[in-house]
Amino acid sequence: MGRRRKKGRDISGWLIVDKPAGVTSAAVVNKARWAFDARKAGHAGTLDPDATGVLAIAFGEATKTVPYVTDALKAYRFTVRLGQATNTDDAEGEVIATSDIRPTDDEIRDALEPFKGDIMQVPPKFSAVKIDGQRAYKLAREGDDPMIEARPLWVESLDFIDRPDADHVVLEMVCGKGGYVRAIARDLGEALGCYGHVNQLRRIWSGPFDAEDGISAELLDELAKSPELDDYLMPLETGLADLPELRTTPEGAARMRNGNPGMVLTGDVEYGDEAWASLDGRAVAIGVYRAGELHPKRVIVTPDS
Repeated sequence: MGRRRKKGRDISGWLIVDKPAGVTSAAVVNKARWAFDARKAGHAGTLDPDATGVLAIAFGEATKTVPYVTDALKAYRFTVRLGQATNTDDAEGEVIATSDIRPTDDEIRDALEPFKGDIMQVPPKFSAVKIDGQRAYKLAREGDDPMIEARPLWVESLDFIDRPDADHVVLEMVCGKGGYVRAIARDLGEALGCYGHVNQLRRIWSGPFDAEDGISAELLDELAKSPELDDYLMPLETGLADLPELRTTPEGAARMRNGNPGMVLTGDVEYGDEAWASLDGRAVAIGVYRAGELHPKRVIVTPDS
């Protein structure tokens, strides 16, 4: 028997949802897939259930561009509750330590400096990191104390934004792939000698996508299954904003769509650079540039290609 074809519309593109608090990223993706009646959907970067902001959802062929959004820089604005540590490093967890110490604004600013640049970060015990094939959060929920190794993280910036009161400080961080804001709050609290955890968290942008451009969960529900919803769909090429674009010819596009190297016009790339080829502004393939050709790694095929 042949493979059963998935039901749904064969659409490709990106949808940016301004995720509300209190719902999982997976639930939002499932809702969006249902609302668009899309055959295939994925997302570029999970947000914790209580976090808000940019959730970038890819449909169809846009899922092939997900790694380039996942690898891009992301910005978070978050509030740290000083004086308390929790077992989850956020407000949902159990308070496991307290302190009456409250650092000054200047002490906080000074403590932020070691968290910038190339750092090593230990992810929270309640995280999706795998340990011997099991998720750390599963082991933690079962009462184990998972030992998680530190991982490298690039922190582009970490800035003091506001101090609403003695117990809270608002920070903004731009970081690379794999960063845990909860770990920043935990480690900052330890560095200040007062403990800390994340009280509120919002992803304000992720790669080329901004929370201000996102559709709300309420509007997604309201416009579900309607033609008007398609107006919120961004081209799949949006997810390739951080890669150089190289134009190709119809002959080059045909070769690349068959998995072969295709001729591209020279651009601001060097031998061995990763880039994407376009024909009339539409993505054809993502691959490696070598001597006037793009050697495809991912071929983009949409219904109107």
